[in-house]
Amino acid sequence: MEFTKEQQEIINSTGNIKINAVAGSGKTTTIIEYAKARPKASRILYLAFNKSVKLEATKKFADKSLHNVRVETAHSLAYKHIVFRNDYKVRAFGYKTYEIAELLGLQATGDKHAKYIVANHINKFITYFCNSDKTKVQDLNYLEIVSDPKARTFVSTFYDYIEMQTRLLLSKMDRGEIEITHDFYLKKFQLSNPKLNYDYILFDEGQDASAAMLDVFFNQNATKVIVGDTHQQIYGWRFAVNSLEKADFKTYQLSTSFRFSQAIADLAVEVLKWKKLLELEPPFQITGRGTKGKIKSKAVIARTNLGLLLKAIEYVTEKKRVKNIYFEGNINSYTYAEEGASLYDVLSLNNGKHRLINDKLIKQMKNIEELEEYIEKTEDVQLGMMVEIVKEYGNSIPSIINKIKKKHIDTDDKENAEMIFSTVHRCKGMEYDAVQIVDDFISEEKLEKLVSDNKKEDLDFDKLNEEINLLYVAITRAKSSLYIPETLMPAELQASGQIRIMGVGKEVEKQASTNRRSRVKEKTDKDGVVTNSFSVDEIRKKHRTAYKPWTRELDSELTEKYREGIAVKELSKHFGRTRGAILSRIKKLELKELYG
Repeated sequence: MEFTKEQQEIINSTGNIKINAVAGSGKTTTIIEYAKARPKASRILYLAFNKSVKLEATKKFADKSLHNVRVETAHSLAYKHIVFRNDYKVRAFGYKTYEIAELLGLQATGDKHAKYIVANHINKFITYFCNSDKTKVQDLNYLEIVSDPKARTFVSTFYDYIEMQTRLLLSKMDRGEIEITHDFYLKKFQLSNPKLNYDYILFDEGQDASAAMLDVFFNQNATKVIVGDTHQQIYGWRFAVNSLEKADFKTYQLSTSFRFSQAIADLAVEVLKWKKLLELEPPFQITGRGTKGKIKSKAVIARTNLGLLLKAIEYVTEKKRVKNIYFEGNINSYTYAEEGASLYDVLSLNNGKHRLINDKLIKQMKNIEELEEYIEKTEDVQLGMMVEIVKEYGNSIPSIINKIKKKHIDTDDKENAEMIFSTVHRCKGMEYDAVQIVDDFISEEKLEKLVSDNKKEDLDFDKLNEEINLLYVAITRAKSSLYIPETLMPAELQASGQIRIMGVGKEVEKQASTNRRSRVKEKTDKDGVVTNSFSVDEIRKKHRTAYKPWTRELDSELTEKYREGIAVKELSKHFGRTRGAILSRIKKLELKELYG
């Protein structure tokens, strides 16, 4: 096999190094060759991101007869050192809010359901501490990760009580009085200051490392290698840290992707350039060497569970030709929150049918308004999304979910799915021939507005950076074809046949439906993806400036001509843009409200 110059430099490197590897750049192949180039007697530890990656990596190292390489995840390594050597019982899943309230006998008063709100924050505080590199709970300020004003007010009021009960629950686990969580034994492993008997330690997916495990890693005497992609850091909400930024090692790049073409690479880079708005360093150039092959796997990728379910509902109710679908992680994981509550519980609460509610926490709520108040004070995003779905679809939910489940196939038959649905987080590490992106990601326009309308100190730049990363990860799952909403299209992107632009939003579609029916029909693309989509090239044949950014001068000109009463059709011709684009800009500038 012929390696790139970048790969060869890594294989031949010495000392501690970090590798910034773009999506599809053959990092696993490079790491295997790096291990192969070490002395045969070397003891090598490869730390995989999760269990599925561990199994895959174990096979790949074995296929190369690298039996001196041990493959572990952070948790499997910690499990062997802590759980095996102690008489701990591990809880399969984390503790639910109501279970924590019962275990600790919480008595918080004042707010409605205060003890459950306190329990929810205790749960998050424990996760925060266990994934940190701190040695004591008191070394952390939990308020730093609470952003909602109502939640901050509540936590400030009960802070000492929340901290005390957090320490109490941890001590109960430590003494073996209750089952321990996976996060707990990882923390216990870090605090034990282990010394691992390896000559080389290879840390994969370093951009989303647990600070606790990173602390273990840095304290080893072995030669250290960190591999990751700075722009794929998307687990900040789990308190992950970017070890590539923490490690003062010599840096190597893997900037050539063998997954996708240069067109998709250019799109990914243009999205990453939005980080300039956050005063972050621009990305390095990505080279795309992927070649377009036969379309076998097609996926819809969304930012949120809500966005994904809405798109899935569209497919099963409107695009009935799709017979078999598959959800990464199984459909049930999208209809249940981590706490255990289901969409059906929230629907029953909304309908006032408490006898049908199974979840103990939801059962405590008198109505949906109380649940929304709880969500505000706990920042429970998953429950919040469920409430939104219930409000949108109401009593149609059971039949809709039933339709989705009827078309859902088993994991073993995944390759036969006509469409795969996934959130970005669940398809990390995956790749698909054709990808359709849902319009629930941050856009350049939204980002610009946030930055211009807010003071710098009021913005969470880390979260905004991660939002850009989420779109980048979604884009780089595509191998051959990418379908992207026009709202997410970078202003500076050049036209490309492999990148298809999906139609305008619902409100504009209604206004422009008659016109659009004559020129844009729902069609099955040659890749087999059903969508109202069209390429920039096709549109610019009729509308010369389509998808180019609006300037202040153009906005002023549009305003003047609108005030003069010039028809949308004529405005479209004058500005060289689609009717939908003109209507969208009129709405954005609120010209109808201002001038009628």
